[in-house]
Amino acid sequence: MTTTGFETALATRPEPGGADPGSPGLGAWDEEQLEARLRELATARYHDRHPFNRRMHQGELSPAELRLWVANRFYYQCNIPIKDAHILAKLHLPAQRRSWLRRIQDHDGLTDQDGGLEKWLRLGEAVGLARHELLTHRHLLPGVRLAVDGYVNFCRNNDRLEAVASSLTELCAPSIMLTRLETFPLHYPWIDSAGLSYFRGRVPQGRRDGSEALAWVKEWAVSRDQQDRALAALSFKCDVLWSLLDSVQGAERRETP
Repeated sequence: MTTTGFETALATRPEPGGADPGSPGLGAWDEEQLEARLRELATARYHDRHPFNRRMHQGELSPAELRLWVANRFYYQCNIPIKDAHILAKLHLPAQRRSWLRRIQDHDGLTDQDGGLEKWLRLGEAVGLARHELLTHRHLLPGVRLAVDGYVNFCRNNDRLEAVASSLTELCAPSIMLTRLETFPLHYPWIDSAGLSYFRGRVPQGRRDGSEALAWVKEWAVSRDQQDRALAALSFKCDVLWSLLDSVQGAERRETP
């Protein structure tokens, strides 16, 4: 594909307040080193290590605990297209915007009958939650709202590098989805297998989205300052996912749906 002068100018335009992308600073890592550090951070900090997720995958959650998790995670699912819309507005190239738009469509669907949100509603029904309970966020915990809203605001207020880098938890998403597809039928046979379709869809989507975002971050983060900001953004996102589970786990002693 031939790149026009207009597209080249947009692709290389410095971010506000950032270093010139064409002038890497001293101490910058090469692309392979940066990728290794990003993957190492994502693997070490990903929420599959959280005690709640470990209990989930070992079959130790009660139906009420699973329902509470599904209900609160739905608030996160609802806000993914919103944060992606903020990122979309920061992308310079039409091809980049077209590609990122696909993420919004993956969650919102092209109709009311498809998309990730609809699949999560079906998961909710499979674990015993009524749709209106999810859609009205009846069981939403304050800590979950705070963590998710913080993530949306992070993508709204920071530049494209940090916003896209924060999505790199996608690098680990296929693994945790495969774990759930393996362990849910084994430990929670009372859940209708049709309700697990969200997990199935996220395996190829996560691989595609993680690879795309990683390529962009490696292209944009050429100075050490930019690379450090990318790592910090990914670390923040890991904290968001961890905090969400902290809130759900902390609510276990309260009344659960």
